[in-house]
Amino acid sequence: MKKKALALLLALTLILALCACGGQTQTGPGPAENPGTDAPASEPADAPTEGPEEPSGEAVTLKVGATPAPHAEILEIVKPLLAEQNITLEIVQFNDYNTPNDSVEDGSLDANYFQHITYMNDYNEANGTHLASVGAVHYEPFGLYAGKTASVDALADGAQIAVPNDATNEARALLLLEQEGLIKLREGAGITATRLDIEENPKNLEIVELEAAQIPAQLESVDLGVINGNYALDAGLKVADALAVEANDGAAAEAYGNVLAVKEGRENDAAIQALYQALCSDAVKEFINNTYEGAVVPLF
Repeated sequence: MKKKALALLLALTLILALCACGGQTQTGPGPAENPGTDAPASEPADAPTEGPEEPSGEAVTLKVGATPAPHAEILEIVKPLLAEQNITLEIVQFNDYNTPNDSVEDGSLDANYFQHITYMNDYNEANGTHLASVGAVHYEPFGLYAGKTASVDALADGAQIAVPNDATNEARALLLLEQEGLIKLREGAGITATRLDIEENPKNLEIVELEAAQIPAQLESVDLGVINGNYALDAGLKVADALAVEANDGAAAEAYGNVLAVKEGRENDAAIQALYQALCSDAVKEFINNTYEGAVVPLF
């Protein structure tokens, strides 16, 4: 009897041990384990980290405002580069300097590419807008072009010279006239110069203020005209035709670099950054250098 009781006790002990082991079996991940890593369950294998915004890979459309030449033409070169990243570029052309800024401010455009940094900053100050530069892309040297008078030396007393009527571009035009010895500006006037800052005007030149886009069309009605690079291109004028051109190694290149502009807060959007990188690509540099013959100078 003692032997039977002992055997029964051993069998009961073995059964209890097997049940205890079977109680640890789970059908899926639970608190006791973390599949795919040796880390304990309380420490996730891939903790999230903060960093710059990355492209989502989803289809994105960017609506960008630009003046026709060279900006819209350059953006056309960028289109296929962005398409490779699943970004569709929609180019909206403008022929004035106000609407594309207002459209970025109100959100109907994602960005614009037509203006230099100084104009953008002045526009913000004058209009209470919140535009920001993503970065500079190129520089367009201002040119002094012949109208009724064929050369600077042939200018008569009282000759008319057309300049842009917006503050930043007028100052730039006056600096070019000073560069050529036609006028002398008040010391320190710099990129804020106006007609009131002209201290010396030996030929009594009449400075005619016109909307920048209208100067090429009015060129034959004045003696000379100072024309923005993009409007000169639109009118079929070449830098080689200009009587004088801004030096591209001076302050003008820094103060008047053309930028990709967005509303403040969007500078680091993934799609916007992709657009800027495409604008600063070798393909764009090659296109600019081969197309514009010095009228457009890459800044990258």
